[in-house]
Amino acid sequence: MLAGGDDETAELHRGSGDPGRAGAVLVLQRPLRTPAKILIVGIGAGDEAGWRAAGAAAVRAVPADEALHVVLPAGVDPAAVRGLAEGMWLAAYRFRDAVVGPRSVEVTLRTSDLDGYAQSLETARVTATATWLARDLTNMPASVKNPAWFAGQVVDEAAARPGLTVTVRDTDRLRAEGFGGLLAVGGGSATPPCLVEVAWRPEGATRHVVLVGKGVTFDTGGISIKTRDGMKLMKKDMGGAAAIIAATLGAADLGVPVRITALAPLAENAVSGSAFRPGDVITQWDGTTTETTNSDAEGRLLLADVLAYAVAELDPDVLIDVATLTGANSVALGGRTAALYSHDDELAAALETAGRAAGEQMWRLPLPDDYVDYLHSDIADRHSSPVRGAGSVVAALFLREFIGDRTDRWAHLDMSAPAWSEEHDGDLTKGATGWGVRTLLRYLNT
Repeated sequence: MLAGGDDETAELHRGSGDPGRAGAVLVLQRPLRTPAKILIVGIGAGDEAGWRAAGAAAVRAVPADEALHVVLPAGVDPAAVRGLAEGMWLAAYRFRDAVVGPRSVEVTLRTSDLDGYAQSLETARVTATATWLARDLTNMPASVKNPAWFAGQVVDEAAARPGLTVTVRDTDRLRAEGFGGLLAVGGGSATPPCLVEVAWRPEGATRHVVLVGKGVTFDTGGISIKTRDGMKLMKKDMGGAAAIIAATLGAADLGVPVRITALAPLAENAVSGSAFRPGDVITQWDGTTTETTNSDAEGRLLLADVLAYAVAELDPDVLIDVATLTGANSVALGGRTAALYSHDDELAAALETAGRAAGEQMWRLPLPDDYVDYLHSDIADRHSSPVRGAGSVVAALFLREFIGDRTDRWAHLDMSAPAWSEEHDGDLTKGATGWGVRTLLRYLNT
């Protein structure tokens, strides 16, 4: 099968009903000729996004047992080839534990200057591989994916990459070091919580970016138990941790000259006699206290510990947290857009630019100081689960309480909605999307 083609195919496409739209596919049957089938795929404006859509559409139009040969016109921009390759790899994804045989079709690029696209193709490969990993981790059933399993996956992946180090804090160490929020969230489960820290320290790096990702491997809601429908997709509640870990591994593969520390607090929020209760007061890592009247507002408790630790112990130049934090994210912005919070205009703009280039949507929302009063508690330093509205905003404001003097170098991405897709759509496959990996890699590699 051939995608692209010559003057004959271009003329045939001109007469089709939807010529040129990014991702539009025209299939031409050519009996008794070679190739016997040609796909003509629209690239829209011809930018990277258009080529990414074309790549995704082309690979979806090919049966698994057919090879795809892609003919590139002369002079295509390297960024376009990167988009094409990313679209193909991402749309071809299949969950590794559900696949028998190859996970992708065979694709060959035909061009007069393949060497000129080598770097674009390698960057696309690393980006897609990292996104596949985040999708695999998120799609894995919670019957397998407990905190210890997740930590083991990270250790194994990092071991294959020179220059990466991994530290896993077990329950005893978490207790000794005062990670009260993480211990509370994971206290009701038969599988104890842990904290995974991955460090990438390339020689000569002058900038330190700390990435924090929510890693609740399954969220029942705890004693404030979710409904059946509200619980059925909660294996995805570690999507933030999957994204920041995969992005760090990808950065190491690309040799990004930035020091990166990835922190993934891992816990299962379960219902049992040892689960934390509504009304409990929890002592966080920084020694402050939090009143919690809703055990289903658990992600902010473990993130708070780790953000405070990162600021105090790691001295980050930039601090970014990524979390499937609130259902209010989807209420405000729908199923495809993350909420971005930051006081740093430059950092926010850089993340928005990276997201647009990568094909991941976000929208910046405010951090109004007059909503801080919602966090008032009569019995603790703050309240984690107020019910006065603006749920995603208030959750971000809660996290801000633990940033200390780094509020001007911090960004929070609430990506609960875009972490999952209910259908195949463009470069997304049904299930986990790996949202955030592509954006972070673009940002780190800029």
